[in-house]
Amino acid sequence: MNHKGQRKKHFTILLALALILLGLPGFARAHDDSKPVVPIMTVTGTGNLAIAPDMAYVTFGIQTVGRLLAEARRQNSNVMQKVIDRLTELHIDKARIQTSAFSVSPQYKPPPKHNVDALPMAPEIIGYLVSNQLTVEVFNPEKVAAVIEQALAAGANHFQGLQWALKDEQQATRGAMKQAVANAREKAVTLSESLKLKLVRLISVNEAGQVVRPMPHTSRSMMAMDAGGGEPPILGGELKVEANVTLVYEIAQNDSVSTP
Repeated sequence: MNHKGQRKKHFTILLALALILLGLPGFARAHDDSKPVVPIMTVTGTGNLAIAPDMAYVTFGIQTVGRLLAEARRQNSNVMQKVIDRLTELHIDKARIQTSAFSVSPQYKPPPKHNVDALPMAPEIIGYLVSNQLTVEVFNPEKVAAVIEQALAAGANHFQGLQWALKDEQQATRGAMKQAVANAREKAVTLSESLKLKLVRLISVNEAGQVVRPMPHTSRSMMAMDAGGGEPPILGGELKVEANVTLVYEIAQNDSVSTP
């Protein structure tokens, strides 16, 4: 091989080694470390709204017992139909009435007292308990009391709970979000003016929003409600809508330019 060919071969080998070394972690870190560090400011803002609920979820339970499963289910179905009929009389759309839980539980005969040394006896089924839970969406808060009263009068023997809600949670969350952004930006401006800094640009935004509802009413059976001397007033109160926003700004020293 002549002189020219050897030089070309050596150059090719050196070039390959250089490319390999540039790809190693140590070289990559050295390259990254050469970049200037961008100073940042992180601020968090909170927005809160108190809004009156404009709908409610009302849940009832119907429990029936029968010696035969078919008998218990038939009784349960009859009561359920009466409840639905009462609700439709209140102009509650059937699409807003949903079976949210259904269960069948065998009822066993209590075991007889016997000698501890005797062999255990197989459990004997003496009947069945059928439980049907119904959840109703009520879009008119003024109808909530009537819905509860009519459902219980029709045969529902358990009041499972009441939960207030908003028809459009997203709209409420957006309102709280605007407050949170304004709050975070106000903090950033205050800090930058106090520290003689300039907000160069907004680097990132992180947000989180939620609707905080009041605790639902405690579940009560029909007999317990009758013994309590009447129902307390049903008041929707207010729902707390909260949003949180985190803003990250790039900052720089600023002695004369006003903060944006």
